[in-house]
Formats: sequence, structure tokens, C-alpha cells
Amino acid sequence: MASHRRDHAVRAAVAHGLLTPDRPVVALLDTAGIRASATALTRAFAAVTDAPVLHAFAVKAAPLVPVLRLLHTAGLGAEVASPGELALARAAGVPPARTVLDSPAKTPAELREALALGIAVNADNLQELARLDALVASAPTTSPLGLRVNPQVGAGSIGALSTATATSKFGVALRDEGAREAVVQAFLDRPWLTRLHTHTGSQGVPLALMAEAVREVHALAEEINARAGRQRIDTLDIGGGLPVDFTSDEETPAYAAYARLLADTTPALFDGRYRLVTEFGRSLLAKHGTILARVEYTKTSGGRPIAVTHAGVQLATRTVYAPESWPLRVLAYDAGGRPRDGEPVVQDVAGPACFAGDLLATGRALPLLRPGDIVAVPDTGAYYFAHHYAYNSLPRPGIHGFTADDDGTVTFATVREPQTLTEIVAESGGAHADALVR
Repeated sequence: MASHRRDHAVRAAVAHGLLTPDRPVVALLDTAGIRASATALTRAFAAVTDAPVLHAFAVKAAPLVPVLRLLHTAGLGAEVASPGELALARAAGVPPARTVLDSPAKTPAELREALALGIAVNADNLQELARLDALVASAPTTSPLGLRVNPQVGAGSIGALSTATATSKFGVALRDEGAREAVVQAFLDRPWLTRLHTHTGSQGVPLALMAEAVREVHALAEEINARAGRQRIDTLDIGGGLPVDFTSDEETPAYAAYARLLADTTPALFDGRYRLVTEFGRSLLAKHGTILARVEYTKTSGGRPIAVTHAGVQLATRTVYAPESWPLRVLAYDAGGRPRDGEPVVQDVAGPACFAGDLLATGRALPLLRPGDIVAVPDTGAYYFAHHYAYNSLPRPGIHGFTADDDGTVTFATVREPQTLTEIVAESGGAHADALVR
């Protein structure tokens, strides 16, 4: 079980010196868990269709080259949304034919690079299509080209992550006056435009809403093909967005459940006439990452115990600023990395940043934490420790992948070295100290 591997890894992180008084925070990735999630995804869609499916991992969820290489070896491609993400995917060895470029603000240079490499591009709007008109006419390309549409089916429980609302910044809004006909005509006018793309959102979006958006886009593809008198659209990119359960170790909802829902909602999606692309991110990585942080001090304020740790807003930014939408579990271990026992005591778990709201958990019932103990924050493999927020110039933690054998032996591999103070100074203008006083 993943929880057993995690317990072994916490103990081993202490024994191997990855977590020490001088290095009081570290991040761990369970490589076996990541591989298992990749396998679950590919098997879920293979069970409902024989059509080719490219599962392109959303690089934004974990922009780490070793992670992208691991997923590539597991059969996944990459979905990128910036020049930086494309550079990471290329460094990981992901080939252009298994890479998809999405972004609402692609520059001419980004588009030219993608077309030169043969990377699939999903245009976000009709103005971008006009830009592609000129680029396609100026140089031949093997890039599959598509258009993102917004079916405007509504929002999930987290508005900021709902991308199919009436006023979303993404895609061509299909229900706006004249928009659907403009999209159809755009395809009729451009023989090189062969894909439709949609993405409903991610955390907080129910599966039924995701399936409704896919059904709408499939219907649009059928309409365009009928108007063209032949199959002009050959690929549907249905995005990602499977939510994650942050309340337990259970990996729910499952990819298999979503694939079956799609098959029930839109059976013709899987009849072999369309190639498919998915863009899952958080659901592949979240459950397989854990932040470990030492408890530096404990105190009581207003009668409530507080444990001050080294993990806070710099790692769990969303949780600190929006705790209702992004609650995280906190697990207690002793200084040797063994699960802490004892009666639960309601306490706060605070981070190191210098503002009052830097709290990982408020009023959480845990065995009473002591200085030198370790808090583990599971479910943080996506969007947490790979997206550092440099509040107080706190350093980025080291990230290590691990494998755990049945006998409890744990092997670590460095994914990213911990940031040094010299590196913090360098990226903060250290080489230009006199620039403003000359």
C-alpha cells in the first residue's frame, strides 16, 4: 500500500540524512505510485476504445525533468503551455510527435518553433487562427493543428479552476452569438485545421460536467464533418481535469470510472473514427508526493497548541491562501521518522513565513507535536513543492524520488537539489548589487 511505502520513506529520509536540523524540509516522490497511475490511465481508455490515444501529461502540474522522463518511459506524452515547459519536455526526451502546445497567449516565436518541430498546436481563439494562417502559408509543417472551444457548460466548486464558464478566458465561447457558426466556418476554410480541443477545469469540477463538455465538443465535430461532407476533424483533445481526493489515501475518482462515463455519455466518441488526446496532470502525481518538515518550536497561544514547522506558504501556497478549497492532511512522526502515537490534541500546524496566515492546518486533531518531530503532508506531488513561492527568500527544498522494497528497504534518487543561499542571492540580482547606486 502507498501508506506503507510512505512510512518507510519517512523513516529512511531521516536515516539517509535527507531531513536534518540544517535541512529541515524535503519533498519525496513515490515512483512506483506514479507508474501505477500512468498504467491505470492508459488501461482505462484502452478498455473502452481501440482508437489511438495520446495521454499528454500536463507539465504545469510537475515541471520536473526527471518526472517527465519517468512518465515518458511509462508511455505518456507532454502537454505544454509555455516555452519553459516545452524546454523541459524536450530535455526529458519527449518527442515532438507526443507533445501538445496549449496556451491562451502564444507569441509568434512560440508558434514558429512549434510548427518547425512538428508539435501539435491548439489555437485558443480566432485571432490566433489568423496568425497561424500566415505561418502555415510561409513554411510547410507537420504539426497537427486544432482549435480550443469553450462549451460554456458551467463551473465546479473552485471558480478559479473552472475553464468552461460563460466568461472563461480560454477558447472560443460556443454559446456566444455567432460563435458556433464562426468556428464551423473556420474549419471549412482551413484544410489544415483537423482537431478540436476542450478542457472543463480540474479540482472541484464534477465528472458529469466534464463528460457534458466532451459530449458538446463531439457533437460540434460531427456537425463540422457533416458540413464539410467528409471527416475534416480527425482528433478530439478532451483535456484532463480529473479531481483528487485530498481527504484520504484513496485514489478516487478513478480513470476507469471517468472513461466508462464518457463511453456511456458519448458512445460514438470511442467508435474509432477519432483519435483522442488527454491532458491529465494533478491526478497522475498528487497522491504520490509528500512534504516532510521538522517541527522547530512548539508553543501555546490563546490556549491552543501551535507547532511551528519549516513547510508553509512557500510550498503549500494554495492551501495557505485558500484553505477551504485546498485542505491538506497532516501526519505526525517522531524525530526518528516513526508514526507519532498519543491521544489527539487540537493544534495548529504553522509554517515559517512571517505573516499570521502561514498555516498548514488550523485546529487539527493530532498527537501533540514536539520540537524535532516531523510533519508529513501527503497528496502534494502536483502543484505543491515543484512550484516554489519565494516568500521571505525561503529556499526551494530538495526533491527525491524513492522506491520501497517489500522488506522496507528504501532507495532514493535526486530529482532536484535543494537550493543554496548562493543561488538565492544570484537570482535576486546579486551580480548587480551596485546597479542602482552609481
